[in-house]
Amino acid sequence: MQPIDLAIIILFLVGNTLFGLWHGKSNKSSKDYFLGNHNLPWIASMLSIVASETSVLTFVSVPGLAYRGDWSFLQLAMGYIIGRILVSAILLPMYFKHGVSSIYEIIGLRFGQGMQKVAAVVFLVTRTLGDAIRFLAAGVVVQVVTGWSLPLSVMIIGAVTLVYTLSGGIKAVVWLESFQFSLYLLGGVLSVVFLLNSIDQNIPALLNTLVNSGKLNIINTDPHILTNPLTFFSAFIGGILLSLSSHGVDYMMVQRVLGCKDLSSARKAMIGSGFFVFFQFSVFLLAGTLISVFMHNAPMEKDREFAFFIVHHLPVGLKGLLIAGVLSAAMSTHSSAINSLASSTVNDILGGKSSLGMSRWISFAWAIVLIIIALMFDAGNKAIVMVGLEIASFTYGGLLGLFLLSKTKRNFHTASLAIGLVASMAIVFVLKHYGLAWSWFILISVTLNIIVAYGVDVMIKAVNPETDRQNP
Repeated sequence: MQPIDLAIIILFLVGNTLFGLWHGKSNKSSKDYFLGNHNLPWIASMLSIVASETSVLTFVSVPGLAYRGDWSFLQLAMGYIIGRILVSAILLPMYFKHGVSSIYEIIGLRFGQGMQKVAAVVFLVTRTLGDAIRFLAAGVVVQVVTGWSLPLSVMIIGAVTLVYTLSGGIKAVVWLESFQFSLYLLGGVLSVVFLLNSIDQNIPALLNTLVNSGKLNIINTDPHILTNPLTFFSAFIGGILLSLSSHGVDYMMVQRVLGCKDLSSARKAMIGSGFFVFFQFSVFLLAGTLISVFMHNAPMEKDREFAFFIVHHLPVGLKGLLIAGVLSAAMSTHSSAINSLASSTVNDILGGKSSLGMSRWISFAWAIVLIIIALMFDAGNKAIVMVGLEIASFTYGGLLGLFLLSKTKRNFHTASLAIGLVASMAIVFVLKHYGLAWSWFILISVTLNIIVAYGVDVMIKAVNPETDRQNP
C-alpha cells in the first residue's frame, strides 16, 4: 500500500475511536447505554441494521457469487423484505406495547423468568460462537488485504471496536455503523465505476453480453428445491423465514429498533433496511460480475475474488477507501455483538440490575471473550468457519417458535416448552445430515417446535391436570 492508503486507514481507525469517546459523555444510565434513551433516529437505526447484518464475509463473498455464477442470490433478498414486513406486523407491536429493554422479557412475561433466561442463554451462546468465528474470518480477509498478521488483524479490529463500543454504547454503535455502511457501500459503487471505465466495452454492449451469457439471471428455476438453497422457492421462502427470525427474535438486530422513539419509527427502520439490503447486494453482485469480465473469468480462489481485485488492481487512494470499507464491515458486526450480548446479560440474566459502570465492564468482558475465541480457532479450518456461519440456523427456529407460542392463550408447562426448544434444535442436525438445503431449516424446526410443545403439554396435563397453571 502507498502512504495515502495507509493514511486513509489510520484516519478511519482514529476517527472511530474518538467519536466513540466523545459519545460516551452523553451516557448517564444503562438505559442510555443500551437503548439510546429511545431517541435514535429511524434512518440511523435502519442503516445500523444493514451494517450489523453485513459482515466482512458478505462484503467479499457476494461479489464472489456473481464472479462464479449469476445474481440468484437476490432471491434471498426478496424474501428478506417480506420477512421484515412480517416482523413489523407481528412482533414489533408486542415489544413496544410492553416497553421491554430486551425482547426475551416477552418470554418471561408470558412463560416465566426461567424460560426468559433459557431463551437469553440460547441467544448468548449462538451470538458468541457465530460472531467470534465470523470475527476470525474478518481477520483473515483483513490479513489478505493489508498484509498484517492474523493475530494483529484481529487485535486491531477488536481494540478499536472495543474502545468506541465500551465508551459510547448503542448511540455510538448506531451512528458509527451508519457511517460505516455508507463507507463500504460507497466503496462498492466506486469499484463499479472504476470497472466500467476500465472494461473496453460501452455499457449497452456490455449489458447485452452479460444478459446473453446468463450472468445477470436472478430467478433460478432448478426443480431441486429441497437440496439447492438458491432455487426460487427455496431461497425466497428461506429468506422470509431467515429475516423473520434474525430480525424478529435475535436481540442484536431488534435492539436497534427498540432504541427508536415509537412503533412507527421502528417499522420504518425495519422495513427500510430490507430495501437497503437488496440495493447493497445488487451493487456488490454487479461489482463481482464486472470483475469477472475485467479478469476474463480467470480461475481464482473462492471468496477471494474481490479482495484480490482490491489489492492488485485498484488505484492509490481508492484502495485505501476499500480497505477501510472492509474494516467497516468487520467492526460493525463486532460492535453490534458486544453491545447486544452485554444488554441481554444485564436485562435477562441479571434482571436489569446494573449500573452504567457495571454495564461497561460486562461489555468489556464480552469483547475479550469474542477476541479470545476468535484467536483460538485455526484460520485454515474452513469447516469450523462454516459451522460458525451456519450456527444461527440451529437455534432461530426454536427462538421463533417460543415467540409464536407466546401469542397463543394456552398456559404451557415449562417442560413442554423446553422439550419443544430442544427438539427444534436437534432436528436441524438430522436435516443437515441428510443434505436438505439450509434454507428449509427454520421452517421445519419452528414447525416441529410448536407441534412438540403442544403435544408434550397435552400429555403432561392429561397425566396431571393440576399442572395447568396460570400465566405468570
